[in-house]
Formats: sequence, structure tokens, C-alpha cells
Amino acid sequence: MRDRGAAGRVLRGSALYLGLAAVFLTGCVLSEEFLTVANQRDVLWQVSLNGILAVGMTLVILTAGIDLSVGSLLSLCSVVCAMLLMEREWTRAHTLAVPAMAVFGAVAGGGLMRWLLAAAGKRSAVATGAAAAAGAVLLGGAGALQAASGFSVLLVLLAVPPVGMVLGLVNGFVIARGRLQPFIVTLAMMISAVGLAKFVAGKGGQIHAIYTEGSAAHAPAGFELLATNLQFFGHPLVPVPALFFLGAVALAAFVLVRTRFGRHVYAVGGNEETARLSGIQVDRVKLAVYAIAGFLAGLAAVLYGAQYTQGKPDAGMMKELDAIAAVVIGGTSLRGGRGRIMGTLVGVLIFGYLSNFLNLKNVPSDSQDIVKGVIIVGAVLLQEGTRLGWRRRRPR
Repeated sequence: MRDRGAAGRVLRGSALYLGLAAVFLTGCVLSEEFLTVANQRDVLWQVSLNGILAVGMTLVILTAGIDLSVGSLLSLCSVVCAMLLMEREWTRAHTLAVPAMAVFGAVAGGGLMRWLLAAAGKRSAVATGAAAAAGAVLLGGAGALQAASGFSVLLVLLAVPPVGMVLGLVNGFVIARGRLQPFIVTLAMMISAVGLAKFVAGKGGQIHAIYTEGSAAHAPAGFELLATNLQFFGHPLVPVPALFFLGAVALAAFVLVRTRFGRHVYAVGGNEETARLSGIQVDRVKLAVYAIAGFLAGLAAVLYGAQYTQGKPDAGMMKELDAIAAVVIGGTSLRGGRGRIMGTLVGVLIFGYLSNFLNLKNVPSDSQDIVKGVIIVGAVLLQEGTRLGWRRRRPR
């Protein structure tokens, strides 16, 4: 009986990876093009933006929350990215980006100083505050000075993600302090961010093109490198956006498994009241996960701008649902407290491979949506069956 129970646990633990293998093998059988190196690179291209959003979504869902606004934040940040690169005067995008850069500089400077002091076994509110102020002035000042000549690639990467981070902080603050449901708060942000994107873009939400050459005003030459393949002895190896995605996965996995903050994320999602009574700063954890989700949405927006050479007020429409679907398929419970980043990685790949071989077989998009919907429901049923059904059947 024990052997059967152990075998069942192993099977349930490997079900996700077996699912990925099944999808991969199905693609190999149904299409000759599926297994080619070029097609595998295409899959990485296709999943990278959704994967970056899914990493942030995983952290949020682990706290028993939800973030419906990441797609809209991507839309807004794509417009901000395009305008920072192309405009040579102060615009509405700069009005959003420069203060966000100052906030990010303060958070980064203060956090770094606090970490250095902790490593030395000391604490100093004055030193931490001074470092935060220096970071805010340094980064915010750099953004303000660069407005007249257009932002560099590095400065865009330091400006656009913080816009998403600040709006994510707004989500987290209202949820934590206002004690409102995450669904309602992030739904409101989703609607508001789309309106803000159209306002920033101007003229009823125009699309802002990003020119890398052939124009009097153009983006820095290095920006287009964000939408290329990393070369290995002259041969394309892996898309640059995929490196950002895999880097986000690795960093998030390390944080969740190896740090105190990661343990607190699981604790808040498992039982918020118990976590609070245990001395965990629940509100800070919520602020952090929504800020991270917003930051990653901004990062995805920069990569979107490099790939599609435009900033579009509806660029991220419905992408929050793709991110949630990948997280759910990856085994993270919508109830919070249970899930892994590696599961999210597998969920993203399952979705990517499924879409890829359905496209290779010219399956209509409406039929693809039906298949994806069935898979999402099946994944949730499998989770709930594992959590409740099999446990009930276990003999007492």
C-alpha cells in the first residue's frame, strides 16, 4: 500500500513534465518542421514576452492574489518606451518616466545600502535614507537631462520597467491598505492603464513607430539588438528576449527557494492571518509582488518595442489571460501558497509548443482557442483532484 502511494506521488509530481513531453512528441509526429532548430528558436521568440509576464504573475498568485493589469501595463509601457526613444522634447511619457526612475533609484539605493549594512551587522536609517535620496537624484536627474536628446538603450531599460513598477505599487498599496479584493483593484488598473496609454500616446491613442535608421530622429543602434538572436560563431543561437525570460525564471526561482522573502510569499498565500501573527510583514510582501509584476510588464514592453518597432496603446490586450493560463497549467494553485517557478516555465512551454504545432498544421485560431481552454480546465481539475480527490480516497 505504501509503495502504491509513493508511486502515485511520483506520478503526480511528474505529470506536468509528462504533459510537456506529450505535447512535444505530438508536434514531432504531426509536423516535419516542428523539430528544426529554426522552429525551436521561433517558439522561444513566441513565448518570451508571455513568459516574463507569467513569472511576475506566479509571485502574485502564490500570495493568493491575481493581477489583471499586466497586459495593460505592457501597453502603456510600450508607448512610453517608443516616445522616450523617438521624441527630442519633454512629453507626457517623460512626465511618467522620470518620476518613476526617481522612485526606482530610491528603492534600489536604499535597498543596496540596507543590504550592505546588514552584511556588516549594522543598521542605520540615516545611511539608508541618504542612499535612497542619492539614487533618486542620480537616476531621476539622468532621465531629465536625457529628454532633449532621446534616451539611450540603458536608460530606457532603467526608465520603462519602473513605470510598470510604480503602477504595480499602486495596486499593492490599495490591496494591502484598503483591504480590497485583488480582482477588483487590478481590474480597475487594467481599465485605467489603457486610458492612460491612449492619453500619453495622444491623438486618440496613436501608434508610435520606432525607427532604428532612415529617419532624422531614430532609436540608438543598440536597441535593435534586443530583438535579435545571440550569435555563436556566426550562427544564431538563442533569441535575446529568451535570455531575459530565462534570466527572470532563474532569479525568481532563487528568490522563492533560497531567500526569506520567498518563504514569506508562500506563507502569505498559505494562510495570511497565520503569517501576520507569525510576524511577517504581509503588506510589504503584497507591495513587493505587485511591484515586481509591474516591473516585469515594463521589461516585456521594452522587448515588445524592439521586436515590433512600435509602441501601441493596446499592445498587451488579453496578455494577462495568457500569463494566468501558463501559471495555472504550471501547477500554481489559484488559492495561493503552492506552486513553483519551474512549473510556470513548463506551463509557458506547453502553451508555446501547442500554439506552434497547431499553427504549423494551419488549425484555425478559433479551434486553437477551444483546445487551449480545454487544457486550462483540465489542468485546474488535475490540481483540485490532486489536492482533494486522491486525498479522500486514501484509506484511514
